[in-house]
Amino acid sequence: MIADTKPAPSNSNLQMFDRDLSIQSKQDYYRALTDRNAEFDGVVYYGIKTTGIFCRSVCTARKPKFENCEFYQSARDALLAGYRPCKRCQPMSLPNEISPMLKQMIEAVEAEPEKRWKDQDFCNLGIDSSTARRQFKKRFGMTFVAYARARRIGLAVEQMRHGSSVIDAQLDAGFESGSGFRDAFSRILGSPPKGFQGLVLKSSWIDTRLGPMIAIASDDALYLLEFTCRRGLERGVERLKARTKAAVVPGMNLILKMIERELTEYFSGVREHFETPLTPIGTEFQKRVWSELVRIPKGEVRSYSQQAIAIGSPNSVRAVARANGANQIAIVIPCHRVIGADGELTGYGGGLAIKKWLLKHEAAICTNH
Repeated sequence: MIADTKPAPSNSNLQMFDRDLSIQSKQDYYRALTDRNAEFDGVVYYGIKTTGIFCRSVCTARKPKFENCEFYQSARDALLAGYRPCKRCQPMSLPNEISPMLKQMIEAVEAEPEKRWKDQDFCNLGIDSSTARRQFKKRFGMTFVAYARARRIGLAVEQMRHGSSVIDAQLDAGFESGSGFRDAFSRILGSPPKGFQGLVLKSSWIDTRLGPMIAIASDDALYLLEFTCRRGLERGVERLKARTKAAVVPGMNLILKMIERELTEYFSGVREHFETPLTPIGTEFQKRVWSELVRIPKGEVRSYSQQAIAIGSPNSVRAVARANGANQIAIVIPCHRVIGADGELTGYGGGLAIKKWLLKHEAAICTNH
């Protein structure tokens, strides 16, 4: 897709994924490339015979002809087939992967969570403050100042839970003004610091080969894990906060580190089962449905009617489908393993392309083990 005079790679048995695809699937993948469809980013990679390079679906370069495309399920497969990564769309990086600059900023906050950031602090890091603010807002949906302030409030809550007085927690969190601390605390957590007893959940973004996911957890269990591209994600987080009467602040804990490690192993094909403790929030019926989802063996699928029978409620197929869609812990509670009675893939919050990829990935894991 980027001009190049190098010869195209020769065919090999590494192109099995391309040969196994139906014409319709190839046309769907090609349409995703011409439309720059982010839903397919990380799901399929495109080898361009005329240039000898491979790209991701969101590449902005001039599009090749359909007959000049080969399709791969991983960047590794495209490399092994002899293609070189496109310099424009950089297919060797994870979809929407956090930039080194934003990673540097987050690490700086974690190193000094009580710090009040000023323009000079950005300069000291060799970062342009206006660029940093713009990129941070685009990536996380909040300004860097708001992120750092929420992190400081989370620090204050931790101090108070360990017996510190309000004034000590205020000062340790870098707030010189008592009124400023109370205002910020009330705005973020919904109540003043004195006598605060609410649950505080920490949130973190996790980069995966299918795009970033957001994880929300207490110190004891995971409450939410969703692809950030999921429709209605913000409403889902608000529902979680309302049902748990919890505040959600940026941060990291052992549960978030655990699910990040397990997801890395899952996407690498070396983990079959998750061990992260879960606290799914829902009705008793929804929890029954979700418990049954976990019992579906990796590499297999079930229909909604089969799931309804499995929970002892064969006439509740539609209710089972709604409960399936209400699941907020993606992959770990595998709602992607439920398909239509006719064998067709049905709705998935992260998109059908991701659902299809997950099922193929799990089938491959089972084959390899």
